[in-house]
Amino acid sequence: MFENFIFYPFSALAVLGALGVITLRKPTYALLSLMGTMFSLAVLFFLLGAPFVAMVHLVVYAGAVLVLFLFVIMLLGLSAQEGRATEGFKKAFLAVSLFVPAAFGGFLIYLASTLGRTPLQPADGSPEAFGKLLFTRYLLPFELVSFLLLIGVFAAVALALERKEKR
Repeated sequence: MFENFIFYPFSALAVLGALGVITLRKPTYALLSLMGTMFSLAVLFFLLGAPFVAMVHLVVYAGAVLVLFLFVIMLLGLSAQEGRATEGFKKAFLAVSLFVPAAFGGFLIYLASTLGRTPLQPADGSPEAFGKLLFTRYLLPFELVSFLLLIGVFAAVALALERKEKR
Protein backbone atom coordinates (compact mmCIF):
# COMPACT_ATOMS: atom_id res chain seq x y z
CA MET A 1 0.00 0.00 0.00
CA PHE A 2 2.73 2.44 0.98
CA GLU A 3 4.61 1.58 -2.22
CA ASN A 4 1.86 3.37 -4.18
CA PHE A 5 2.64 6.60 -2.31
CA ILE A 6 6.21 6.29 -3.51
CA PHE A 7 5.58 4.86 -6.98
CA TYR A 8 3.09 7.40 -8.31
CA PRO A 9 4.99 10.61 -7.39
CA PHE A 10 8.30 9.28 -8.65
CA SER A 11 6.83 7.87 -11.84
CA ALA A 12 5.10 11.21 -12.48
CA LEU A 13 8.39 12.98 -11.80
CA ALA A 14 10.17 10.66 -14.24
CA VAL A 15 7.60 11.38 -16.97
CA LEU A 16 7.65 15.14 -16.33
CA GLY A 17 11.45 15.11 -16.32
CA ALA A 18 11.53 13.26 -19.61
CA LEU A 19 9.10 15.78 -21.09
CA GLY A 20 11.33 18.55 -19.78
CA VAL A 21 14.34 17.02 -21.53
CA ILE A 22 12.65 17.26 -24.91
CA THR A 23 10.78 20.54 -24.44
CA LEU A 24 13.20 22.83 -22.60
CA ARG A 25 15.16 25.08 -24.92
CA LYS A 26 18.25 25.63 -22.77
CA PRO A 27 20.66 22.68 -22.70
CA THR A 28 21.57 23.10 -19.04
CA TYR A 29 17.89 23.08 -18.01
CA ALA A 30 17.32 19.98 -20.12
CA LEU A 31 20.33 18.35 -18.45
CA LEU A 32 18.95 19.13 -14.99
CA SER A 33 15.62 17.69 -16.07
CA LEU A 34 17.41 14.55 -17.26
CA MET A 35 19.15 14.31 -13.90
CA GLY A 36 15.79 14.41 -12.10
CA THR A 37 14.51 11.70 -14.42
CA MET A 38 17.51 9.50 -13.69
CA PHE A 39 17.09 9.83 -9.91
CA SER A 40 13.38 9.05 -10.19
CA LEU A 41 14.11 5.95 -12.22
CA ALA A 42 16.63 4.81 -9.62
CA VAL A 43 13.95 5.05 -6.94
CA LEU A 44 11.62 3.00 -9.15
CA PHE A 45 14.33 0.35 -9.55
CA PHE A 46 14.61 0.20 -5.76
CA LEU A 47 10.87 -0.36 -5.54
CA LEU A 48 11.18 -3.24 -8.01
CA GLY A 49 13.62 -4.96 -5.69
CA ALA A 50 16.71 -4.37 -7.80
CA PRO A 51 19.06 -2.25 -5.67
CA PHE A 52 22.13 -3.15 -7.72
CA VAL A 53 20.48 -1.99 -10.95
CA ALA A 54 19.42 1.23 -9.20
CA MET A 55 22.95 1.93 -7.99
CA VAL A 56 24.51 1.11 -11.35
CA HIS A 57 21.93 3.37 -12.97
CA LEU A 58 22.89 6.22 -10.65
CA VAL A 59 26.63 5.73 -11.02
CA VAL A 60 26.74 5.15 -14.78
CA TYR A 61 23.96 7.35 -16.10
CA ALA A 62 23.38 10.01 -13.45
CA GLY A 63 27.08 10.14 -12.71
CA ALA A 64 29.25 9.51 -15.73
CA VAL A 65 26.97 10.18 -18.69
CA LEU A 66 25.42 13.36 -17.29
CA VAL A 67 28.87 14.67 -16.37
CA LEU A 68 29.94 13.98 -19.94
CA PHE A 69 26.93 15.88 -21.27
CA LEU A 70 27.63 18.76 -18.89
CA PHE A 71 31.24 18.81 -20.05
CA VAL A 72 30.14 19.01 -23.70
CA ILE A 73 27.64 21.79 -22.93
CA MET A 74 30.18 23.83 -20.99
CA LEU A 75 32.96 23.16 -23.51
CA LEU A 76 30.81 24.49 -26.32
CA GLY A 77 29.76 27.53 -24.31
CA LEU A 78 26.05 26.78 -24.33
CA SER A 79 24.81 28.54 -21.23
CA ALA A 80 21.43 28.82 -19.60
CA GLN A 81 21.77 32.57 -19.09
CA GLU A 82 20.60 33.62 -22.54
CA GLY A 83 17.07 34.41 -21.39
CA ARG A 84 15.18 35.32 -18.25
CA ALA A 85 13.14 32.75 -16.38
CA THR A 86 9.46 33.57 -16.19
CA GLU A 87 7.65 33.88 -12.90
CA GLY A 88 5.68 30.69 -13.59
CA PHE A 89 8.87 28.75 -14.22
CA LYS A 90 10.36 30.00 -10.94
CA LYS A 91 7.29 28.85 -8.99
CA ALA A 92 7.25 25.45 -10.72
CA PHE A 93 10.98 25.03 -10.12
CA LEU A 94 10.52 25.91 -6.45
CA ALA A 95 7.67 23.41 -6.09
CA VAL A 96 9.67 20.61 -7.71
CA SER A 97 12.80 21.44 -5.73
CA LEU A 98 10.79 21.20 -2.50
CA PHE A 99 8.90 18.05 -3.52
CA VAL A 100 11.84 15.93 -4.65
CA PRO A 101 13.84 16.02 -1.38
CA ALA A 102 10.66 15.51 0.66
CA ALA A 103 9.60 12.53 -1.44
CA PHE A 104 13.09 11.01 -1.36
CA GLY A 105 13.23 11.53 2.43
CA GLY A 106 9.87 9.79 2.75
CA PHE A 107 11.20 6.92 0.67
CA LEU A 108 14.25 6.59 2.92
CA ILE A 109 12.07 6.66 6.04
CA TYR A 110 9.91 3.93 4.54
CA LEU A 111 12.97 1.81 3.78
CA ALA A 112 14.28 2.29 7.30
CA SER A 113 10.93 1.34 8.84
CA THR A 114 10.61 -1.89 6.85
CA LEU A 115 14.12 -3.16 7.59
CA GLY A 116 13.35 -4.12 11.18
CA ARG A 117 10.10 -6.04 10.56
CA THR A 118 11.04 -8.76 8.12
CA PRO A 119 14.37 -10.27 7.16
CA LEU A 120 15.73 -9.15 3.85
CA GLN A 121 15.39 -11.60 0.99
CA PRO A 122 17.98 -11.83 -1.79
CA ALA A 123 16.93 -9.57 -4.63
CA ASP A 124 16.34 -10.81 -8.14
CA GLY A 125 18.51 -7.95 -9.34
CA SER A 126 21.73 -9.41 -7.95
CA PRO A 127 25.02 -8.46 -9.64
CA GLU A 128 25.51 -11.97 -10.97
CA ALA A 129 22.03 -12.22 -12.50
CA PHE A 130 22.32 -8.69 -13.87
CA GLY A 131 25.70 -9.42 -15.47
CA LYS A 132 24.53 -12.66 -17.06
CA LEU A 133 21.45 -11.00 -18.55
CA LEU A 134 23.34 -7.90 -19.66
CA PHE A 135 26.08 -9.73 -21.51
CA THR A 136 23.97 -12.53 -22.99
CA ARG A 137 20.34 -11.69 -23.66
CA TYR A 138 20.55 -7.89 -23.61
CA LEU A 139 23.99 -7.35 -25.14
CA LEU A 140 22.68 -5.84 -28.38
CA PRO A 141 20.30 -3.34 -26.70
CA PHE A 142 23.07 -2.39 -24.26
CA GLU A 143 25.47 -1.65 -27.09
CA LEU A 144 22.78 0.20 -29.05
CA VAL A 145 22.14 2.47 -26.07
CA SER A 146 25.84 3.29 -25.79
CA PHE A 147 25.94 4.01 -29.53
CA LEU A 148 22.85 6.22 -29.20
CA LEU A 149 24.50 8.20 -26.40
CA LEU A 150 27.59 8.70 -28.56
CA ILE A 151 25.42 9.95 -31.43
CA GLY A 152 23.71 12.34 -29.00
CA VAL A 153 27.05 13.87 -28.03
CA PHE A 154 28.06 14.26 -31.68
CA ALA A 155 24.69 15.85 -32.48
CA ALA A 156 25.10 18.34 -29.65
CA VAL A 157 28.54 19.31 -30.94
CA ALA A 158 27.24 19.64 -34.52
CA LEU A 159 24.30 21.81 -33.45
CA ALA A 160 26.53 24.04 -31.37
CA LEU A 161 29.02 24.49 -34.20
CA GLU A 162 26.21 25.30 -36.61
CA ARG A 163 24.90 28.02 -34.25
CA LYS A 164 28.37 29.52 -33.86
CA GLU A 165 28.84 29.64 -37.64
CA LYS A 166 25.54 31.50 -38.07
CA ARG A 167 26.70 34.18 -35.63
